[in-house]
Amino acid sequence: MNVGVCYAQADKQLWMRLEVPENSTIEEIIRLSGILIQYPEIDLSMQKVGIFGKIAKLDVTVQEGDRVEIYRQITADPKQVKRRRIEPSSQS
Repeated sequence: MNVGVCYAQADKQLWMRLEVPENSTIEEIIRLSGILIQYPEIDLSMQKVGIFGKIAKLDVTVQEGDRVEIYRQITADPKQVKRRRIEPSSQS
C-alpha cells in the first residue's frame, strides 16, 4: 500500500511516499522509510507520532493513503509565545 511519512524541523521539512506491506504499523513504516537514519535525533520513545494530525501509538495499523507524522518536541511554551505576540513592544 502507498503511504506518506513526514517530519519537520524548524528550518526544513521532509515528506516522502513509499510502498509498504498491508497491515504495517506506524513504527514499521517509520523504520522502513529510513528517516531514522537521516535524522538520528528522532527518538520514538520520546516523540509523539500520528496520522493526519491526530496523535496515535506506534502499534496502530496504517491504511492506504495515510500520512504518518513524527512530531518535534515543543521548544517554547505556547502560552509565552502568545503572550509575546499580544504584549505591546516597549521599544516604541
